[in-house]
Amino acid sequence: MSFPIRVTIWNEFRHEKINPRVTELYPLGMHETLAASLRKSPELTVRTITLDDPEHGCTPELLDDTDVMLWWGHLAHHEVQDSVVNRVHQRVLDGMGMVVLHSAHFSKIFRKLMGSTCNLKWREEENEREILWVTRPGHPIVQGIGDHFILAREEMYGEYFDIPEPESTFLISSFGGGEVFRSGCTWTRGAGKIVYFRPGHETFPTYHDPNVLRIIDNAVRWAAPIGPLDKEIFGKRELGWINGK
Repeated sequence: MSFPIRVTIWNEFRHEKINPRVTELYPLGMHETLAASLRKSPELTVRTITLDDPEHGCTPELLDDTDVMLWWGHLAHHEVQDSVVNRVHQRVLDGMGMVVLHSAHFSKIFRKLMGSTCNLKWREEENEREILWVTRPGHPIVQGIGDHFILAREEMYGEYFDIPEPESTFLISSFGGGEVFRSGCTWTRGAGKIVYFRPGHETFPTYHDPNVLRIIDNAVRWAAPIGPLDKEIFGKRELGWINGK
């Protein structure tokens, strides 16, 4: 891993503009709350982009300057242009890390990377308690986390979660209604490492929780390329020098 790690946080940034409760929790947007936490580390450089930016912020130049991308979406998955999804997807195959947060399980980019529907059960209640249990002690993403932690209020996600079998499952959630969910999972696609981390419903203060923020910080470091992405190698894909051509 080389430093600094170049992090880009992508946020739909719609709930914060239309829901006063979300605005109160995240006055500058969830992306800026996450960025403020990550910027505490001198080993990370962090920028933010949103759905309504030109090209959704995902220009070729920005992607070329990103080691790890975080993605949060919910209301407007359908508004993300397929051309941008394809561009981000290719960048992941070429080695960019991707950390997918909460409702972005249903984003176009995650579904393309997974090759499945990513459907799940869900329930939103004001007093839903979530316990997140560490299932892979020693995994870098749960470094500094005890055997479990509790979120007093969260949206319930429940199995069955239609995803390919994860390469690792580092967290499982249990909820007040008895449901369980694979809340922390990893995969590799091409040269890129992918993390799905479930907590983060917009009307709850989840992204102010120190355990959640620690896991996101750890996930960024885990998903980062080991070294700079080598355009001389990965660029050959465009010339047809990969897949036997």
